[in-house]
Parts: sequence; structure tokens; C-alpha cells
Amino acid sequence: MTDFRAAARRSLVVPLSAALALATGMGTWYALDGGGPLSGPGGAAPAAGSGSGVAAVARSLHLPWPTEGQASVEVEGIGGLGTRGEQRSVPIASVTKVMTAHVILKDHPIRAGAPGAAITADEQAANESYSSVETTAPVLAGRTYTQRRLLELMMVPSGNNIARLLARWDAGDEKAFVAKMNKAAAALGMGRTTYTGVSGMETSTRSTSADQLRLARAAMKDPAFREIVATRTVEAPGAGVTFRNTNKLLGRNGVIGLKTGSSTPAGGNLVWAAAQEIAGTPRLILGVVLRQRAGTTPAEGSTAAHEASRALITEIRATLPDAVGRSARA
Repeated sequence: MTDFRAAARRSLVVPLSAALALATGMGTWYALDGGGPLSGPGGAAPAAGSGSGVAAVARSLHLPWPTEGQASVEVEGIGGLGTRGEQRSVPIASVTKVMTAHVILKDHPIRAGAPGAAITADEQAANESYSSVETTAPVLAGRTYTQRRLLELMMVPSGNNIARLLARWDAGDEKAFVAKMNKAAAALGMGRTTYTGVSGMETSTRSTSADQLRLARAAMKDPAFREIVATRTVEAPGAGVTFRNTNKLLGRNGVIGLKTGSSTPAGGNLVWAAAQEIAGTPRLILGVVLRQRAGTTPAEGSTAAHEASRALITEIRATLPDAVGRSARA
């Protein structure tokens, strides 16, 4: 399974300071009040406490929902804008790594801009660095890396070997770490989610767009996580390789994250976060698109997921501020 491989290894080097500058300012775009329960029209009820005003906003929007798979969208502090597609558990590929990062940062918090703990790469992670069947990022056995750099190598180019290395470092073995992932999912109310691995390679790791939206909301509350998923490029120390973020929407239309995932069984998947000022208040728009063009190539599925997400983001950013304004005046 893969998000992208060879193209990432040929990426142009972009100063990491630019990505960090974007990420450091992220807190000013994040509404800390909860979004409430997910969905809206086509899913469950609007956010708790949002009242009929938000319901009217949701009804007034005509979003370009994807015609296949699943999708869910919410706006922090406003509520759910809708869920489309049958909410049955489906493979999510490397979107799995959102929970891997979430658990790592819960167990080993990092301050914004800080490197975090020192972690030594083991032989297994080094031996898995280059693969023809999965996305990896090169590390050298015995070399010490910062926790932040490893999280970047896991999230930006989607290194499966890095996800497994972090799991072993945190919990001793991957099985124990997966148990932590499922415990965290249960705590977040992700009732249709099951994790069986830490990278997304396993098609038995399954979830729904609504569940992944719950996770995205929780994960984006962490400043370090927000910095990491906003990183445009990351270098693998000692390997002379620079990777570009697999999220092709990053840096456009207010997009500040979050995570891609694609495989033939799972199709194309994208969890995204976009920042926008709405009615004078900075808001975070969160969305999940799953199972686009399943059964095709990972590249084709990924392209479809990006296109579906771009259409949603563009329409929401263009129409939601006016809809909220009309609701406030009603």
C-alpha cells in the first residue's frame, strides 16, 4: 500500500522553516470550543447546543458531495455540515496513522516547536526502510532521531516502517500499541472503528468517515500535531532524501493538514483541515473523504480523494460565511 513513493524521493527541497512558520500560527485559527456531535443533513443531528441556526446553515448549503464512498464535514464551533454515504466500516489505509500519531502524542506530549524525546532506530526499522510494496522512510539502525522528526517521517511521506518503530518505542511491541489505539478510539466514541495495525497496511483496520472526523477533531487540538501535519517537506537525516507531503491540497484554499491514505482495497482517502474566518471568528473546517475509486490503483484513488476534497473545501469556503451571516440575521 502506498500514498506516493518515487515522486516523493525526487521532491524539491523547501525550507522546513516555512512549514513551521505556518504551523506555529495555527493556534490563531483554531476554535477551541467543541464541534459537538458530528453530521447534520444526511447524517445525524447538528452539533449539540448549536440550535436551529446551524441547522438552517447546513440546510442552505449545496455541497458537492462525492458520488461514491463516504464523506463527513464539520466546522469547529459551528457544528456538522453533513455526512454522505453509508457509514459502514471500510479499510482506511494510511489514514490509520492519524490515530498512531494521536496516541504517541498523548503518551509523550511535545510542546509546540519542541523536538520531543530522543529515539534510536532499531534494526527492524532500518531493514524496512526501502520496500517495493509499501511506503517507507529511510532510517539508520543505531542512529538517534527526535520524536518530532519521526512523526514527520510517518505523517508527511507516510512511512510505514516509522509507524511501527514508534509503536515499539511507545508500547514495547506493535500488538500492545494497537490495543492503545482501540482504547483511544473507544474513548472518542468511534464505535465503528477497529485498528489491527499501526500503519494501515492491514485491510482489517476499518473505520467510517464520521468516526475519523471525531478523531481529527481531537487530534487537531494538539499544537504539535497541527505543526506536524502542516509540514510541507521533511528530510530523512543521514539519508540525503527530502520528502514532500502527500497531501497535495496543503497550503491551498486555507488547507493546513491532515493525512492521506490510499491502496487498491481501500481506494483513495483524505482527512483534511482548512482554516477560515467566519463571521469574524477564526474557524477550523474538518473533513473526511473515504473509499474513492476503490479497486483501482492507489494513485487513481488518491487523485479522486483529492479532487472530491478540493470541491468540498472550495464550496464551503465560498458559501459558508454568507450562510452563517444570514442565519445570524434571521
